[in-house]
Amino acid sequence: MRNSPCPQNKTAFSSSIFRSFKTLNGIRRAYLKRTMNLRTPFSILCFVLLGVAHHTVAAPAVVVSVPDQKLAVIDNGVAVAQFPVSTSKFGLGDRPGSYATPLGFLEIAAKIGANAPMGAVFKNRRMTGEVLSPNARGRDPIVTRILWLRGLEKRNAGAFARNIYIHGTPVEQLIGRPASYGCIRMRSRDVIALFSSINVGTKIAVLNQHLHDAIAASSTGLLAGLASN
Repeated sequence: MRNSPCPQNKTAFSSSIFRSFKTLNGIRRAYLKRTMNLRTPFSILCFVLLGVAHHTVAAPAVVVSVPDQKLAVIDNGVAVAQFPVSTSKFGLGDRPGSYATPLGFLEIAAKIGANAPMGAVFKNRRMTGEVLSPNARGRDPIVTRILWLRGLEKRNAGAFARNIYIHGTPVEQLIGRPASYGCIRMRSRDVIALFSSINVGTKIAVLNQHLHDAIAASSTGLLAGLASN
């Protein structure tokens, strides 16, 4: 720590770090641990640049296309899984009481129901003990899994308080068309697969674009979207 916070042999440092860490987040943590001394201007510059790089790569891992009523899991800008969904039959927005699906960048705030059986009914995010089969007549509760969303922009800041989820539905015959009361509905088997593949903090993009365009826009537009806050 007595020497310059940025190493003298920058090439050797860079190659060794990149061999050990495959993400910019890992590089940033390693750099801060090994070399950071915020008492020098050059060190502060390094910290800022690494921080910008860390946020730049924070593209969403899940993209929802409202026109296509599809959800895609993204890895390095490529859709590795796709599922049909159902967004709100009341349209798009975030006004309280609107029952609309909010657009924009959000994140997973909580995962609920990890050990629930397929078709388990939830009320107020707690299992009731009832289990429904797909397309159970006359029933439309939340089932199987809940992924509670938190908005990251002004236009969707009310999503968490409005209890906007990605969740399972027994009304599977309506999946693929707008039919929800604001949430993003999935078939039970699909929401189980999604639930197991993502974590709390995973970024979600809900966009009013066709899926191909939504994936491209979300992979480059996160900083622009958050900058509008």
